[in-house]
Amino acid sequence: MGNLDGQIAIVTGGASGIGLATVNAFVEKGAKVVIADYNEKAGKEVEKSLLEKKADVLFIKADVSSEESVKNLVAETVKTYGKLDIIINNAGIGTLSPTHELSFEDYNRVISINQNGVFFGAKYAIQEMLKTGGGSIVNTCSILGHVGEAGAFAYNASKGAVNTMTKSLALEYAKNNIRVNCICPGYIETGMVNKEALGDFYEGLVARHPIGRLGKAEEIAHAMVFLCENDFVTGSALFVDGGYTAQ
Repeated sequence: MGNLDGQIAIVTGGASGIGLATVNAFVEKGAKVVIADYNEKAGKEVEKSLLEKKADVLFIKADVSSEESVKNLVAETVKTYGKLDIIINNAGIGTLSPTHELSFEDYNRVISINQNGVFFGAKYAIQEMLKTGGGSIVNTCSILGHVGEAGAFAYNASKGAVNTMTKSLALEYAKNNIRVNCICPGYIETGMVNKEALGDFYEGLVARHPIGRLGKAEEIAHAMVFLCENDFVTGSALFVDGGYTAQ
């Protein structure tokens, strides 16, 4: 089994939600973590809070839909820490719209962040991992990369791509000791996914999870740690979904 102590990790979308929970989980495991996020204010607040707790962290503003921005993110990480062991390609967005009313602009924005962001993150992380003998990549997929959701066409498309991109990368780089996996959360109670924001829709959403509740960001973060520590897992899609896709 691997060990995260002293490992250098990038977490995109690391200033909130699942990303923030993953940053905290990695810090607790002794990793040195680069918090990458487009929200500079939130990212710096997380950085400040963790530095006060003596964690070894660094915030770097990054737009994962921009290849140049992701290239710079990886370069700055290696410049600061000397190497890169782990990248969590977590940053993502969603949009709900009847597909016949979905603008190409909104569709393309989801694809640019959720799908292209994984490509850019993997591309530049792998370049560094090839120099140091291996590493671990975890992509945040979704249950909606495996099952459909009416009105979520762009999100379904992007996450379905992330699922198969993960398998392709795992096969291509297994010989280089670079493991690539994805995690498929169910609906997680964070951000706008909560009872107050969703109103009557909330209970219906809960009912679709046989375990009887929505997930917690910390539960996804725990699974992220597992995927990075277990050296025999690659090409996998780990479902942490309260039984959603078992139905």
